[in-house]
Amino acid sequence: MGILQDKVGIVTGAGQGIGRAIAQAFAREGARVMVADFNAESGAESVELIRQSGGEAEFVHGDVSQEESVKAMVEKTVATWGRLDIACNSAALSRGSGPIHQFTRDVFDQTVEMCLTNTWLCMKYEIAAMLENGGGAIVNISSNSSLKGQAFNTAYAAAKGGVNILTKSSAAEYGSKGIRINAVSPGVIRTPGLEKYFTEQPQVAEQLKKAAVLNRLGEPEEIAEAVVFLLSDRASFITGQLLSVDGGGAVR
Repeated sequence: MGILQDKVGIVTGAGQGIGRAIAQAFAREGARVMVADFNAESGAESVELIRQSGGEAEFVHGDVSQEESVKAMVEKTVATWGRLDIACNSAALSRGSGPIHQFTRDVFDQTVEMCLTNTWLCMKYEIAAMLENGGGAIVNISSNSSLKGQAFNTAYAAAKGGVNILTKSSAAEYGSKGIRINAVSPGVIRTPGLEKYFTEQPQVAEQLKKAAVLNRLGEPEEIAEAVVFLLSDRASFITGQLLSVDGGGAVR
């Protein structure tokens, strides 16, 4: 029996990379998982991978930066399986990188919207559903760039710093109501998004590859293991925490 047995969960940004690995880990550990992504093709692929492994999953198409889309995502989950127990808010998208004095206002605003505002919107509706069911657990995906900054990636780092405080403040609000809220802060993880960033900023690629004291990139599955633990009853006395899964990058 898995550590998420019979739980109902949502994973946003589950069409690829870290989000897909988390959704697969949900299902492996016994949860029924709603795969949420704005890319219908990749989201459907994640569902198929889960089903091929014997798990139970459905797909919901939507843009989690849009409130009506988030509301529909949670409503579909509850309509499908009757409740919502766990959620991982993984969806994020940086709209640009480079020197901060060259950022345009719309690029900065869009990055905040796609990394911080979307996390708040998801929590708003996830928490409401969990309160109807007597409690639950949420993990937000942050980033180690939020801990000490990251050159040429300032908007993203600032938005993820907001995710950290959103997590801690919300945990303080809802702990007494049976909802635990934590965040996982990945280091440099081998994802399609990382490869795109390496292409955009080749001058920092080698530096990031050497960021971990373990001297390697992390894998999406290593983030998923931490998320599953924090959402499980094994972490029943843990809330309001930020867990770095970074191969020691935060202490280098």
